[in-house]
Amino acid sequence: MDEQEELRRTVRALLERNPPARPAPDAEPGYDEAAWTLLAEQVGAAGLAVPEEHGGAGCTLAETHVVCEELGRSLAAVPYLGSAVLATQALLACGAVEALPDLADGSRVGALAWAENGASGPWDPAAISTRAEAGGPTGVTLTGVKEHVLDGARADLFIVPARTEDGDLAVYAVEPSSAGVRVEPLTTLDRTRPQARVTFEAAPARLLSADGDRVLDRLLAVAATALSAEQLGGAQRCLEMTLDYVKTREQFGRPIGSFQAIKHRLADLYVLVESARSLSYDAAHALAEDAPDAGVRATTAQAYCAEAFSTVAAETIQLHGGIGFTWEHDAHLYFKRAHSAAQLFGDAAWQRARLAPAVLGSVPAGASA
Repeated sequence: MDEQEELRRTVRALLERNPPARPAPDAEPGYDEAAWTLLAEQVGAAGLAVPEEHGGAGCTLAETHVVCEELGRSLAAVPYLGSAVLATQALLACGAVEALPDLADGSRVGALAWAENGASGPWDPAAISTRAEAGGPTGVTLTGVKEHVLDGARADLFIVPARTEDGDLAVYAVEPSSAGVRVEPLTTLDRTRPQARVTFEAAPARLLSADGDRVLDRLLAVAATALSAEQLGGAQRCLEMTLDYVKTREQFGRPIGSFQAIKHRLADLYVLVESARSLSYDAAHALAEDAPDAGVRATTAQAYCAEAFSTVAAETIQLHGGIGFTWEHDAHLYFKRAHSAAQLFGDAAWQRARLAPAVLGSVPAGASA
């Protein structure tokens, strides 16, 4: 659509005029506050998918998808995925709109505190063991530990799925400043994406939705789709950097990009990137249109895009030769983003395991899958 392409050009131009800060080798993961302010104030990116009556632009997840792709391309260290996409969509799914205006203008950052250490994987809703119990000034308290919380150290609001005393999943809001909340920034492979461990010890909470299973099912699809856009953007940028390099790097008196072996490898990378683009945007439009199979398409997109980005990022380092292994070149940042992002919201194997019932259920009895 013309509007989406204009949004893409605007975000890319802003990030090119104001290149995102790159973390120093010995620096702790951090946020690029300047980039976040520009995106929120000049583009209105933080509120794209927030309804107009709550301070947003009233767009769909197809528009946030474009922004996610551009941020993945630039590796901007901003809380977009965690706040503008996941936290916002969580509040909308819960029907809790009071906090949306502050998230929409970027003045506050929300964080979805979901993952827990469990045998079935940190992102499996079945692994959630954080307990909600009666008590405290708000009438309910949460006790448990959440891992891999995106934007956790910067968050002004935690959105937390937990189990009620009956064992059902519900979703709660917790203020980071409340008693019983401890936030521990984590050392991560990808220094452009800060994460935190958040511990709740009888922390006061407010119920957002008693239907946690429905909310998390929706959020898994949203997370998978948005992450696939970031992975697509990163893979595209890796391919562009590699193409530029092989046109100028000479060996035996000619650019290395003129060698047939290099051409074959680049052609394979191009196919990976374009296939990832098709699957990622198919999932985005399915979500925007509330298609019945949106979850299946989101799972398919993330499983494919995670592996595509990891492959392209690894080839980028190989085809850049020695410079690709140094701190002076961005290739290592994309490689780290690719491999760390591949674990977010469930790795490709876990995604395929979730996809299997939907696929195998359509195979006639006795037929080979």
